[in-house]
Amino acid sequence: MNHSDIIIYQTEDGKTEINVQIDDKTVWLSLNQIADLFERDKSVISRHINNIFREKELLRDSVVAKNATTASDGKTYQVDYFNLDVIISVGYRIKSKRGTQFRIWANQILREYLIKGYSINEKKLTKQNESLKELQESVKALRTVLNYKPLSNEESKGLLRIITDYAFALDILDQYDYQKLEIKDTSGKETFQLTYEEAISQIKMVKITHGNSNLFGHEKDDSFKSSIATIYQTFEGQDLYPSIEEKAANLLYFITKNHSFSDGNKRIAAFIFLYFLEKNRILFAPDGNKRIADNTLVALTLMIAVSKPEEKETMIKVVVNLINKNNYS
Repeated sequence: MNHSDIIIYQTEDGKTEINVQIDDKTVWLSLNQIADLFERDKSVISRHINNIFREKELLRDSVVAKNATTASDGKTYQVDYFNLDVIISVGYRIKSKRGTQFRIWANQILREYLIKGYSINEKKLTKQNESLKELQESVKALRTVLNYKPLSNEESKGLLRIITDYAFALDILDQYDYQKLEIKDTSGKETFQLTYEEAISQIKMVKITHGNSNLFGHEKDDSFKSSIATIYQTFEGQDLYPSIEEKAANLLYFITKNHSFSDGNKRIAAFIFLYFLEKNRILFAPDGNKRIADNTLVALTLMIAVSKPEEKETMIKVVVNLINKNNYS
């Protein structure tokens, strides 16, 4: 929680004000703040939290974060902060009306931050696309220069840096332009197989934090079940989508296109896509970075949503090429 924002929450009775930290798409409170929120002794709250972890209702590593806090003695201490999932669980256990009020407020705040974050990502993506076009033109110009002017050692290093840093992205765009994209350098067959039941269970968990309406995740028909089943189809004993990347790309496409839910289709598609990659241990590259950046995933999901049916294979190939090994070799 190095770059969290702080927003003040005031209870409906006006008796309590709490500085709530917002980071990593959720809200965070310390043990003392949760005790103030629910008007319970700190030891009572601590016992409930320990029971939540002991009963494995939530996994501690996923919902607890350390944050440097300056105490009244002027010293800085590392304090445990608990996210909205923990706060909601404590509220259920002590049957607190304040818990319900805080959950409604927190979801509204998170929704506003999500919209704000998407707007920022959209602007960044537009800027990146413009920069990439400029880069393409620059590389073409540099190639022309090579034909007419011998380069100094430093000039050669600079050119080599540009080409090596961006060669893969430029190659993808070039292949896309000339309809030569291929599926290669994938991770092979999956080790984890997603089931409809598990997917629905994960969506229900997401709804607690990110669902902004009762219709979020509400299935309109059986098309979501079909989306999952389709990626495991076979022909003469062979998988139609043999690699993890191909299954993931088709999963993102089918869920986005089928509009299976009354609300949250694109968010659910992106979440299940990331969940599938993570469970198959390829969400992160060897250097610890995600194989596909957040703003890229937003752009891809929107691109799929507005694409024509005849463009499906191209969409799939673009996704596979952006998450395959070659992109992080």
